[in-house]
Amino acid sequence: QVQLVESGGGLVQAGGSLRLSCAASGSIFGIKAMGWYRQGPGNQRELVAVMDGAGIAKYAESVKGRFTISRDIAKNTALLQMNSLKPEDTAVYYCNVDRVLGPDYWGQGTQVTVSS
Repeated sequence: QVQLVESGGGLVQAGGSLRLSCAASGSIFGIKAMGWYRQGPGNQRELVAVMDGAGIAKYAESVKGRFTISRDIAKNTALLQMNSLKPEDTAVYYCNVDRVLGPDYWGQGTQVTVSS
């Protein structure tokens, strides 16, 4: 059974940093990309950052220059380094595994709260 376990969320003041990690356990085949999404209060879930197997990253415009995604493909882990955090970054952050075939896998979510 596949599980995505996230960690690293918490409460931080504006301008601070957090690092989220996601570890995938179980047998996962055909991973196309790993990434992070977030859902703030009253908002739809949105893409934050994603990295494919070639190491190419894509970011939401709102986080470019502040967030950095990295992956260890062999270990099926993904990190999201978040710097210069803003109150509008407050959300539940979800790890995502996008597969070539079959449905995506999702983590349980980790809360990030940025105080002003």
